[in-house]
Amino acid sequence: MSLEDRAQLQWLLSQQPRPSLRAIAAQLGRAPSTITRELVRAGVDPKDPVGYQAARAQRLAQDNARAAGAARHAGRPLKLSPGSRLWAEVVSGLKQRHSPEQIAHRLRTDFPDDPEMRVSHETIYQALYVQGRGSLRAQVGDALRSGRARRIPRGAARAGKHAKIVGMVNISERPAEADDRAVPGHWEGDLIIGAGNQSAIGTLVERSTRFVMLLHLPNGHTAEQVEQAMTAKIMTLPEHLRRSLTWDQGSEMARHASFSLATGIPVYFCDPRSPWQRGSNENTNGLLRQYFPKSTDLSLHGPGILDNVAAELNGRPRKTLGWATPAEKLNKLLNQQNVA
Repeated sequence: MSLEDRAQLQWLLSQQPRPSLRAIAAQLGRAPSTITRELVRAGVDPKDPVGYQAARAQRLAQDNARAAGAARHAGRPLKLSPGSRLWAEVVSGLKQRHSPEQIAHRLRTDFPDDPEMRVSHETIYQALYVQGRGSLRAQVGDALRSGRARRIPRGAARAGKHAKIVGMVNISERPAEADDRAVPGHWEGDLIIGAGNQSAIGTLVERSTRFVMLLHLPNGHTAEQVEQAMTAKIMTLPEHLRRSLTWDQGSEMARHASFSLATGIPVYFCDPRSPWQRGSNENTNGLLRQYFPKSTDLSLHGPGILDNVAAELNGRPRKTLGWATPAEKLNKLLNQQNVA
């Protein structure tokens, strides 16, 4: 019975003359035996049902339900118990900053024939919040990602932001194959900025695989420095993965023509204040906030650290990729090219 049912029962029992239990049951749409059991559970004599209180009866019913649930689960081994192989896999995933949902889906991929290695992401959340202690709980917090990376200020802090870039080609001219992510090799780029606009890290994201590459910019983020770092990084890729680059209209891309000449990659520019036109890159910048907090000196992170962070991001299962990882998707493309 619901609290509303119990409140109506209390009101009917208070009427004078008091209706019979059979009449009350009919009015509530219940069996007479249900009303009798309800009164007995509430400590009221069905033959003289005086003193029935709906609120008290509701509390008793809830307490009884909790006790029954605990009894049913008593002695049953936890699906996700500390020390088990499943627990170890979950903890390993959390240490790599995978979310519970990513972990749950990857377990099915990595252990397809082992039903003992199945767990829902809800169970992971519940078990870790109840059982987790200290650093383990912190790992859960890290895996529950939210927020955005510090973006480049849109005002005077970024000199020349609104100055028109010479030779700029608008995103509307980008080929359709880049728009629908059907063909790999189309990239999105941006900078995340450190404290006081003094340091930066460049981010490159491949649109079809979500593969990430990070640019080390130890001496600043002028157009020349960004061009040199991008050229060096992008030329590590085979030609079929170097088709286009999309960026916003930041002054750091003033040397886009030199970049295109050196790499053969055309550059397309987003409309002003339209970050959704680089959705993959915006999402990646949000993930990078876990590693590079706001208002910190980003120049302290050397190339090795950036490569490790990129590898960790590329090792995360992605829902948009059918729970494959960006690294797996890119390696598949590279292997296909080698076979061809």
